[in-house]
Amino acid sequence: MRRLFFLLMLFCSAPTWADALDQLYKVAGWPEQRAHFTDALNAAQQRYRSSLPPAVYQTLVNNSNQRFAPQAMDKRAEAHLRQNLANPKPALAFFQSPLGRKIVAAELLATRHDQLAKNAKGLPKMEASATRALLIRHLAQALPAREAGAEVSLAIAGVAADSLSQMIPGLLGGGQAQGMLDGQRKRLMAQIGSDLDNTLLYVYRDLSDPELEEFANFAESPDGKAYYKAALAAIRAGLAVGQPTSDL
Repeated sequence: MRRLFFLLMLFCSAPTWADALDQLYKVAGWPEQRAHFTDALNAAQQRYRSSLPPAVYQTLVNNSNQRFAPQAMDKRAEAHLRQNLANPKPALAFFQSPLGRKIVAAELLATRHDQLAKNAKGLPKMEASATRALLIRHLAQALPAREAGAEVSLAIAGVAADSLSQMIPGLLGGGQAQGMLDGQRKRLMAQIGSDLDNTLLYVYRDLSDPELEEFANFAESPDGKAYYKAALAAIRAGLAVGQPTSDL
């Protein structure tokens, strides 16, 4: 009887949870970030155009368009966010607040195509007081920026390798490919981490010190940790780095 009551409560509450998570997905800027990734992917495809034979280039474009189809990416990412975030309401409340919206706007600006092109040779060196630097260090430790950045970089860089593997089956054995992927991931995380504080200082440059402190408090709270852990799982699912295109 107790188990039946629990199941009834679960089914009754499911639409509310789904609505809250769907709202969170939109309010936190996931669809826009996916669109920014698509812009970066298109730019990467164009860079390969002049350096690859036409047949190889067309295979690359077809594979990447299939792997990173916008609706499929959104579906995979949102499904994993729902699967891994038991209670989306605290994160939804935070990102619906004026500070949360300001944070999302800053993140979306930083990943916009024109801004990435503007800062292609590196971000300007940001000056910060001791207090602000400490707040940024807390954020750098709480946010999965290294991990997420590595997944995005691997996803774009892996497009060519995925296409070559399809055209030349067995080019890389499964174990060898996975080992190379893990090695690249570690190197990228180390590279991103070496300048992460300055990157966050630049991205969140318009946040005041009290706003940064409130942001860090959320990111370090149990609710914030739960959200960012689920967010990283959702990013990995959406990008599907290392997963064969045929399995998507």
